[in-house]
Amino acid sequence: MENRIIKHAVLQLTLLVVLSLLTAACYRDNAEELYPQVPGSGNCDLSNVTYQATIAPVMASSCNSCHSGATASGGVVTNTYEGLKIIALNGKLYGSVSHASGFSSMPQNGNKLSACNIDKIKTWIDAGALQN
Repeated sequence: MENRIIKHAVLQLTLLVVLSLLTAACYRDNAEELYPQVPGSGNCDLSNVTYQATIAPVMASSCNSCHSGATASGGVVTNTYEGLKIIALNGKLYGSVSHASGFSSMPQNGNKLSACNIDKIKTWIDAGALQN
């Protein structure tokens, strides 16, 4: 009887160890969630972000093909300062390019902008979205 109890305890302990190892082996950390990028970190120069030299070129390469002129998609115009300022100050620009919940992710059907370009947009908006 005592031998049976020992065997049962060893079996339970072995099962516990195996389940623990399986659980630990399936665990995955997502570095982006564990260490979110802080604006201004890394090799992204945010010291002199301006509309003309920084933001307009990002819009030209990533947004203006769909969001310019009289037929701008969704009525959102990104190829003029006046059009961009509206969505910059109401939160839609940053919400869309950062793929925030509740916003249409942009560029649509394309790759997300680089973290550096998103940081530049955020820096420009936080400074008042000036036409400089």
